[in-house]
Parts: sequence; structure tokens; C-alpha cells
Amino acid sequence: MRYFETERIELKEKVSDTLAKEITAFLNTDGGTVYVGIRDDGTVVGVDKVDSVCKKISDTITDTIEPDASEFVKTCVEFEEDKPILKIEVQKGFAPLYCIKKYGFSPAGCPIRIATTCKAMSAEEIKTRYERNFTETDLMLKTAVSGKFTFNTLKAYYAEHGYHLEEASFADNLKLRTSDGGYNKLAELLADNNMLPLIVVKFRGTDKSSISERNNYGNCSLLFACEKIKNRLAAENVCKSDTTVRPRKDEYLFDLDCAGEAVINALVHNDWNITEPLVSIFSDRIEIISHGGLPRGQTLEMFFRGISKPRNNALMRIFSDMNQAEHTGHGIPMIVKKYGRQAFEITDRYVNVTIPFDGNVLNTASGGNLGGNETGARKESKNEILDKILLCCIETPRTTAEELSKKLNTPKRTVERYIAELKRDGKIIRTGSNVKGQWKVVK
Repeated sequence: MRYFETERIELKEKVSDTLAKEITAFLNTDGGTVYVGIRDDGTVVGVDKVDSVCKKISDTITDTIEPDASEFVKTCVEFEEDKPILKIEVQKGFAPLYCIKKYGFSPAGCPIRIATTCKAMSAEEIKTRYERNFTETDLMLKTAVSGKFTFNTLKAYYAEHGYHLEEASFADNLKLRTSDGGYNKLAELLADNNMLPLIVVKFRGTDKSSISERNNYGNCSLLFACEKIKNRLAAENVCKSDTTVRPRKDEYLFDLDCAGEAVINALVHNDWNITEPLVSIFSDRIEIISHGGLPRGQTLEMFFRGISKPRNNALMRIFSDMNQAEHTGHGIPMIVKKYGRQAFEITDRYVNVTIPFDGNVLNTASGGNLGGNETGARKESKNEILDKILLCCIETPRTTAEELSKKLNTPKRTVERYIAELKRDGKIIRTGSNVKGQWKVVK
């Protein structure tokens, strides 16, 4: 085969410092292929030490180009004239603009492919493309996913808030489809059933050496998953009451509103093309981590001032429709006011929010003020057991009193008595038969 350079083909005798520039130019234009082991005149010389060269190419892609372009660049080995050559296939990137990290979004850092050469973009063109980062359709809207999805939960949420979704058009109106007509990542997040886990893990101490519980609240519509996670945190929020004063003074283990805001922010602003958020409960704090760092164009000062730059505009809109998220940006300042800026650990790869526990309430909850309890264990109050029953009914609607008894380590007759009380108070209802029916928690 005869090789020669074109607008879509670049030939390189060996890997050099210009490789990042050539890959970035293809990402910023219409894609193309870089062949390593072939001179400019088409002479095949091959590649020595293929494995080490492949690693060097991989490091170039991940370490020197931003935003992350690894999913758009594939490398494979081919043979020409019995000599190994490397074929680097580069797709046009989804992001409006890619750059070489050390030069940033400057003419030196933002090349495009013109004929057989790489040309620096003008400052005006960079500015235009850079601004499109904030106005173009979200990446999750362009990411196609396979699967047969239903959206009964999503429709129910909209109906509860007074919206009517037309069956024929709701998927398009809520931007659940790609331009090709298939479902996208947003659709997968909001579908009744999906393969996306949302893990809440509880540890026995202040580090991750010993797991106490691990629960998956995902694989369902993200709106419902959000409620389940917030209910789970509410069940952890121990209350210390002082009845010697009037009115009674209640102190809680942590600020539930702050924790709820942190959960919503993690779900709405997470980069779902990386991985899912994670909630970790330790003996002295809660940590809520989301991925992707700050959205492009948002500075730390803007973040702490509550100036919103949504990464996922379409998802933010849906959460706003359901009154679960607002564009007012009050959530971050609220957490900062309560716990300070030190509650946030922010890198270019993730945002981790730490909600510390109140020391006085923590001592009470661990048995410090109970006395006579040699193990330090605390007997759960009736309200705590009621909360856990409600949570179980949300997580596993078909649960039985016997199953609840085993899970909560509470006598079955006590559980049955509490279930009857919750039904009497209108907090839960039973739909269907006693054998095949299920519980519904009334909001």
C-alpha cells in the first residue's frame, strides 16, 4: 500500500513532541489518522519496541490534551512490508475546543488541520469555540446509549407537579434523544430501569478500612434515586432533645438541608461520562463526591459565591421543574455558611463535600450520656425505627414484616405494631393483596 499525507492522514517516522499537536488538530477539525513508522515520503520503516511506544502515545493523549480525549483516540498495530506500524485513529471530538495543556486555550495550544499541516487557530476563532462550551448542547445529550427504556417514574413526577407530558413528544421536549433519534445518556439517567448504580457506603470508623453497610440506590430514575439517598441520610440524622427548656431544644447530628443540597449538586453537576457520584458515611462525617471538577468557565470564587454554571443544563432543568434544584445558586453559600470553605475539596477531577457531625450529638448517639451500657451501643428510639421502616418500604416496596424484623433486628410483633401505626397515620398504604401487594410511602 502506498501512503501519502492528506487533510485526514499524517505520517510520522517516530513519536515526537509534535504528536499532541497533530492529534489535537484532528480533534478540533474532522478527525483523521496518524501513522507512526512511515516517513513523510511514504517509506515504511516500522516501529521498534511497540509496547513502549504505545504507552508513550497513551500518555500523550491523557496527560497533554484537554479536555479528556481518550475515548476519541484509538491505537492499533498493523503490518506493512512485514514491519509493525502504529495506526492512531482520531475522531472529531464532542467538545467545541481541545487544546495542548501546557499552552492552554491560546493560538499556540489550539491547532486545526488545514490540508497536510497543523495551523494555529486565531484568537477570535478560539473565543467563539470556547464560548460554545457553555451554550452548546450537553455532552450527555450527544452520548448515545443502547437499551429499551421506559419513563413511568419521570412521567409520574411531572404529573405530581402539574405538568402533562404528551406521549408522542415528551422524549424530544425533554431532550432524551440524540440527533439520530436514539436515546442518550440523559434518558438512561431518568429511565425506570438502568445499569447506573448510586452507592451509599457506611464505614465503621473514620477511614475506609472496614465497611458496615453498602446500599445501591441506583438502577432507577435519578429523581427517585435522589429521594432515596436523601431519605437514607435523614435516617442517619440522630436528634438530641433537651426537654428541660420550653420550647424544647432539638440538636441534630448534621444539617440535613446542607447534606441534601450536596447530594443534589453531586447528581446534577456530575460528569456522568466518567462515573457515578458516591456517598460515604463515616463515624464522624459524611462525604459526597462527584466527578469532573468544576464546569469549564467556573472559577473557585464564582463557585463559592453561588454563581451557577451547570455542566448538565438539560438535567438541571428537569430537577428545577421538580423543585429539587434551583438556578439561584444558594446551595453552596448555605454549606459554606454552616461548615466553611474547608468543607469542599476541589480538584480538576472531582469535588468532595464533607459534612461533619456535631460533637455533642455524636457523643450522645454513641452512648456517652446513656450510662450503664458496657458495649457503648445505643438502643434505637421508636422514631428511628419508624424512619427505617419507611426507608425500607421505599427501597423494597414488597418487603414483609418478617423481613423487616430481621433487617432491623426488631421483634416481628413490634414491627407489625409500628406498621399499623404508620398506616393509621396515613404515611404508608398497602396496594394489592397481602401476599403480592406492595407498600407505597405517601409524600
